[in-house]
Parts: sequence; C-alpha cells; structure tokens
Amino acid sequence: MPDRSSPRRPGYIGRFAPSPTGPLHAGSLVAALASWLDARAHGGQWLVRIEDVDTPRCVPGADELILRQLARCGLFPDAPPVYQSQRSDHYGAAMARLKALGVVYPCACTRREVEEALVALGVLGGRFEERVYPGTCRGGLHDRPARAMRLLTVCGGIEAVVSWHDRRLGPHRQNVAREVGDFVLHRADGLWAYQLAVVVDDGDQGVTDVVRGEDLADNTARQIHLQRLLALPEPRYLHVPLVMGADGHKLSKQNGAAPLDTRDPLPALRDAARTLGLPLLQPTLVPDWLQAATLAWSQMWL
Repeated sequence: MPDRSSPRRPGYIGRFAPSPTGPLHAGSLVAALASWLDARAHGGQWLVRIEDVDTPRCVPGADELILRQLARCGLFPDAPPVYQSQRSDHYGAAMARLKALGVVYPCACTRREVEEALVALGVLGGRFEERVYPGTCRGGLHDRPARAMRLLTVCGGIEAVVSWHDRRLGPHRQNVAREVGDFVLHRADGLWAYQLAVVVDDGDQGVTDVVRGEDLADNTARQIHLQRLLALPEPRYLHVPLVMGADGHKLSKQNGAAPLDTRDPLPALRDAARTLGLPLLQPTLVPDWLQAATLAWSQMWL
C-alpha cells in the first residue's frame, strides 16, 4: 500500500537521472514522468542529472536529445542539468573521506578471477543473479597491482545490514556483506562507479526523494550504507513499475526498446501513466494532461 504518512514535504527535491546511451524509450519515460509527478504533487523541485560517468557507453548528442524529448512531453527541470562527467573532483573528495575512515581498500581482481574464486567456493549463479565478492583482496594485494577500489561491508567484525522502507514496495532489509559483498567505488578503467557517483550527487543536490524504476531497488541498501558512512541525509524512496520487453525482462536498449516518439507526446504519456497505475485522463493538450495527472498522482501517493 502507498505510504501516505508525509503528505507534503517542505523543501522537496526530486530528480530524473538518465544515462545518455541513446534516446529515451517507453521505460525511461515512466521513470521520468513518475519523478516529475511526485515533485509537482509535493510542490517541490524537479532536477535532471545526466549520468554520463560511464563515458565509454555514452552516445554523443544523446543528452541533448533526451532533454528535447522531455521538453516535448512538458517535463522541464527547475534548474540546468548537472553532468556527472564534470564532477570527478566531488567523487574524489568523497573517496578521500572514505579512505580516512579506513573503509575502502584496493582490489587487484579481474572479473574472471572473481568468478573463478566463487566457483572454487562452490557458488554458482544465474545470468541475472548478483555475484557476491568473496573478499579476495580484503587482506592485501600480495604484490599484485591495484585495479579498483572497494568499499568494506564488514567493519570491526560487524556486517552492514540495512533496513529501509519503500513507499510502494514496503519494508526491505538486506545484509549487504552477505548478499553483495565489498563493492567497487572506483573501477579498473579509472572511472567512478555508479554507486559512489549517485550517492554523492544526491547529497550535493539535496535530493529528498528518489523516484525511479523498480529494477534499482536492489541498489538502495548499498547506497544507504554509503550515505551513512559519508554522513549524508537518506532520501525517501519510491520504486515504480517497469515496462517489460518481449523477452520478459525490463525494457532496455539491449532488448530492442524503440526510441520514444515525442512528435505527438500524449500517446507516450498515456502509456507511461497506465504503467504507473493512473486512470485514463481526458485532456488533449499536454499542459492540461499533466495537470490532471498531477492531481491523480496526489490522490494515489499523498
């Protein structure tokens, strides 16, 4: 059931954070619309953050295309977009704080070595199953060159166990140490990992509410663990339904998601609203439709 315990949030700041690996598709519009509606229903701000920290996967010009697609759908951010590729100094400062706390360590393992170590331990996993890092380098590199930096999930013999509440999915609890293991914050290719970047960005931008796709719910405990170590506020979370592809998995560019056609945005907005469980709305102009959708969202989630 929806959590209606906090009807209005003074200072509400929400965000939509697309990766510019191509144009928006039907699934990404669902997340954009949900985060925009939640911000508007709370009388708050809605920000757009371009998550281009994984530069090899980014497509030139995709950021501008995404912003144009959002604008055609009437989804305008309340401040200029922030680009992760311009924030490396902020991530470095956060890493320095974590080093000072003694909660990060260098790792020399390749992915293949991690997989081989898990197989040796008798741990077999499926295609989409989280692979738990076995802690190979936790005790030192043993003269091997460092490839990445990992965050400890066991400190002083205490495992990181995180409980949190999702406004739609309800209570969650994850033993990060056992279900994820020490996870990467700085990658072997020299790039910052998503988990660190998103936590630092949400903290710096004052994000109070994270509204995003349900597939990211499993990342939340890791992010809260980081937020607590960095003494950052913990946002509220709302993970919304996904658009599924023909293969039964989340719709994505990898499984054939078509670029979003925003020449006539209302059909796309109506499809996104249907995924979010909103009723059929009658207005035929985008501004009027968004106003009606905000009211419907308020009745569902406030």
